[in-house]
Amino acid sequence: MRLVIARCSVDYAGRLTAHLPSAPRLILVKADGSVSIHADDRAYKPLNWMSPPCTLKEGSGDAADVWTVVNKAGEKLIITMEEILHDSSHELGVDPGLIKDGVEAHLQELLADRIETLGEGYTLIRREYFTAIGPVDILCRDADGGTVAVELKRRGEIDGVEQLTRYLELLNRDPHLAPVKGIFAAQEIKPQARVLATDRGIDCVVLDYDALRGIEDDKLRLF
Repeated sequence: MRLVIARCSVDYAGRLTAHLPSAPRLILVKADGSVSIHADDRAYKPLNWMSPPCTLKEGSGDAADVWTVVNKAGEKLIITMEEILHDSSHELGVDPGLIKDGVEAHLQELLADRIETLGEGYTLIRREYFTAIGPVDILCRDADGGTVAVELKRRGEIDGVEQLTRYLELLNRDPHLAPVKGIFAAQEIKPQARVLATDRGIDCVVLDYDALRGIEDDKLRLF
């Protein structure tokens, strides 16, 4: 990860346009290629960002102070550097991912064992499918043989949808898996998270933890 603190202005050109006037900001350039611009007043959320896959080109010659980030859709994030106050790079390695609490871990185990809960014909590929940016909770196939990535939460919020979106962007680069669709599964899904998931083509599934625990080993039931 590269950390740059600089006085800069930022312009976004894509489906919309946006401008951030000159101010001191933190710029994060991650190993996955993403670039995000942060202020000091809004927790984790960036002011602007470009998700991978994208390319960063640092200027040269007369435009040496201009960084241009371009994604696969041709959208651009143009960062004009006025003064660089700090510039450092750090190797963080592969992140082990979030360690789930007992209920969430058990929910993952139960759903993997009862993967048909997601739909008739679903089959499990594996739990904890590791990627360069962390493990996908469950990777499975639907009745048509398509790959499905499942993100599990006790309470489904926007952060979980963003996390699944990052996994899907990465998994869909693998020709052996693509196309990969997503399912956001939780005991409770917040309305804002459901709207964001739907907008991104991600299905939402509400899970009944107690019902999953109460299902008998004999999976064929008449009632």
